[in-house]
Amino acid sequence: MSLVSGPGRGGGTEEGSPLELCVEKHVEYIKSLDTRRDEIEYWYTEHLRLNGVYWGLTPLHLMNRPDALPRDETIDFVLACQHENGGFGAAPGHDAHMLYTVSAVQILVMLDAVDELEKRNRGGKERVGAFIAALQDRETGVFKGDEWGETDTRFLYGALLALSLLGLLHLIDLDKAVAYVKQCENLDGGFGVRPGAESHSGQVLTCVGALAIAGRLDLIDKDRLGAWLSERQRENGGLNGRPEKAEDVCYSWWVAASLAMIGRLHWIDRAKLTTFILRCQDPERGGLADRPGDMVDVFHTHFGIAGLSLLGYPGLQEIDPVYCLPRQVTARVLQR
Repeated sequence: MSLVSGPGRGGGTEEGSPLELCVEKHVEYIKSLDTRRDEIEYWYTEHLRLNGVYWGLTPLHLMNRPDALPRDETIDFVLACQHENGGFGAAPGHDAHMLYTVSAVQILVMLDAVDELEKRNRGGKERVGAFIAALQDRETGVFKGDEWGETDTRFLYGALLALSLLGLLHLIDLDKAVAYVKQCENLDGGFGVRPGAESHSGQVLTCVGALAIAGRLDLIDKDRLGAWLSERQRENGGLNGRPEKAEDVCYSWWVAASLAMIGRLHWIDRAKLTTFILRCQDPERGGLADRPGDMVDVFHTHFGIAGLSLLGYPGLQEIDPVYCLPRQVTARVLQR
């Protein structure tokens, strides 16, 4: 089971023409991605395989087509990526890493299959939690991505996200993780990858998401951050990651979800952003690109549709801005 392959044909629709989400085209595009194993791009992207399953499965759920991919085969693939240490790699035989472990947890939660970890003698969710907890530096609160030691606020956010979905936040020093996130805040209100690094929309999402999970959004200057994030919208409605950069569909999630978490989503032009996202789709073969006219891929398809859900696009399931999962999934899991 794999959902990362080479790009499709260019996305985009004629400007001025009626725009609507081509749901069936996108469903077929996602379903087709595992049938392209004779293409070299398929093997070039093996290091993204497990993430690709998450990027494909989530929009299918949002588009009310959760059964478009075979459930048992998907679960089998995810579990085949697990290591003895409890973590997950990008594909069978790849080293365990925080990012793939987070994707694995999100997939299993979406499929209501976390119990499969226990049923198949894989140590249960506690083994996964132990892998994640062992990657925290108990002095600084930051998390490594793997045993080799790279640190990043992405890994911290991912750790809190996965552990909260598994009900295992008690395994880590949450207060120190929160303190580390606070150190990554900049004078412009944004957050960087580590203390002193420039503000970037992607890192803002990870830091705001981590604070939301920890119940510490009170630490954020919401107006100052909201102003910086709202300035990411360009004239064509798209959002960028930092000043003077091009717009990109993926920031429809990074920026908009951050604004939603701090109650400032109304500070951007939602109608213009919706139109920008819809112009990035390939209406003939499905999929979304980073911007109109470029090649589509599953990464931008995922974040484009997630962005539309966040904006309240008709017919889509509501998405949770903290977890980037359907709201009905997180409601089911977090209420247990």
